[in-house]
Amino acid sequence: MKATNTALITGASGGIGLVLAKIHAKNGGDLVIVARSEDKLNEIKKDFEARFKIAVTVITADLSEVNAAESIFTKTQALNLQIDTLINNAGFGGHGKFHERQLFDEQSMMQVNMVALTELTHFYLQGMIERNQGEILNVSSTASFIPGPLQAVYYATKAYVTSFSQAIAEEVSNHNITVTALCPGTVDTGFVAA
Repeated sequence: MKATNTALITGASGGIGLVLAKIHAKNGGDLVIVARSEDKLNEIKKDFEARFKIAVTVITADLSEVNAAESIFTKTQALNLQIDTLINNAGFGGHGKFHERQLFDEQSMMQVNMVALTELTHFYLQGMIERNQGEILNVSSTASFIPGPLQAVYYATKAYVTSFSQAIAEEVSNHNITVTALCPGTVDTGFVAA
């Protein structure tokens, strides 16, 4: 199999995910971009393929849906795409007292921020182990280091992401695979507005 440099990025339609996609594209890497907004993803595909002369595959998915991660993996397998870099960027937060927030919203947040991230990592890590090479970047937050009153579940999900990433990094360290938790502070994206 020829050497590839393909990154799969969730939440790639804006914010940190879009910036990371652009950096990867500028460096000549192909992309699989994932988000809910097919129109935005197709605009990015058209722009990046023209500007950077790379291949961009669009996968529309809502990671709050239970089988979304498996569906993404199945689609990339069907397209015979080798994912060399996995960037689990999709995530969202919420604000308010835990007992006053809708449980469904908290469950959706846990599904996106933790469950889908874990599943995608598990699916794509198998191939990385076989190839003895790969990179995984899980976007966490400085929120992962402290409890967050009025954002209790969000802060807890990010604590999970950081802890999980550090543990997996140790487990795969002898397989030429890096697992990194990116922990930004406040970033000017659409996150706060959402």
